[in-house]
Amino acid sequence: MNGELETAIAPSIAPPIPPRSPDPLAIDSASQNSQGVGNSEIPSSLEATSLSPGLASSFSISFANPSQTQQQTLAQAFVQSGVGLHSGQPTQVRVLPAEVGQGRYFVRVDLPEKPAIAAHITQVSQTTLSTELSQHGTSVRTVEHLLAALTAMGVDNARIEIDGSEVPLLDGSALEWVKAIAQAGIVPQPSDRPLSRITEPLWITHNDSFVAALPSPHMQFTYGIDFDLPAIGNQWHSWFPLREAFEVAIAPARTFGLAHQIEQLQQMGLIKGGSLENALVCGETGWLNPPLRFSNEPVRHKLLDLIGDVSLLGNIPVAHWLAYKASHQLHTQLAQRLYEKMQAV
Repeated sequence: MNGELETAIAPSIAPPIPPRSPDPLAIDSASQNSQGVGNSEIPSSLEATSLSPGLASSFSISFANPSQTQQQTLAQAFVQSGVGLHSGQPTQVRVLPAEVGQGRYFVRVDLPEKPAIAAHITQVSQTTLSTELSQHGTSVRTVEHLLAALTAMGVDNARIEIDGSEVPLLDGSALEWVKAIAQAGIVPQPSDRPLSRITEPLWITHNDSFVAALPSPHMQFTYGIDFDLPAIGNQWHSWFPLREAFEVAIAPARTFGLAHQIEQLQQMGLIKGGSLENALVCGETGWLNPPLRFSNEPVRHKLLDLIGDVSLLGNIPVAHWLAYKASHQLHTQLAQRLYEKMQAV
């Protein structure tokens, strides 16, 4: 989730531009949210396959195997249970194989009509400290970690049955989702996976925060964050899927929060399910629940959130995805702009 507890706004500074070809093994970390979106330039040329806003809309580049050109689904179903970060309510998720072209979609099995909610950018309903999707009068929240795991592992088509309104946080990362997907297995399907590529830059900005999709011959994700707290500070991390496995470099990174904000967020009815067991918490003197899995675990988690949010495009275009002090709101607004361009092609 875009910052779950990660809501501190660092002082406004001019964002440093990372090296053109940063070391894929470099370590850095930090993050924060921003409110609203400023003006942005929309590229006139975007090569992409038009996507339907319905269920048959989720196709992805397989980070696990970029040479895989066929759509894929799970070999068998798997189940995960846990507590929702914001609701604090226990939920069970059952992820099943789905037919070619059905995409990734949620089904609220706790409701009488069992309504389906497409994991698509057109269904985003709110982005306050997590991404929520709504369709057919119902919603599901905090979808980003599960969707990032399915996308990065190359699962194009999946039926996600959930018996509540929020995907469980599990350990605060995508690692448990990745493990479950790997154990269930992935199988190819008899249909090609669409491929799209960014040909001109697209930026969404707000003050000194931004998110961008830049032309690139290969998929790359770069994220920067900045906090006053010394344990976090100003950090950048760049991930190249062709060089590092998602399950090793990104999936283990857990969500994080700032100790001085917890009470305020709880009073707002948020993070009712957050704890030292499923989120890193940082205070003035350092981390309350070390050790970290990476020295820059927070920024890697922000990168995880970005992947989950842009997966709502279905087909993630090949690009260099670059963000600084961004949020679920900025992530999804960029994805919405890209979707609009795709539809106009």
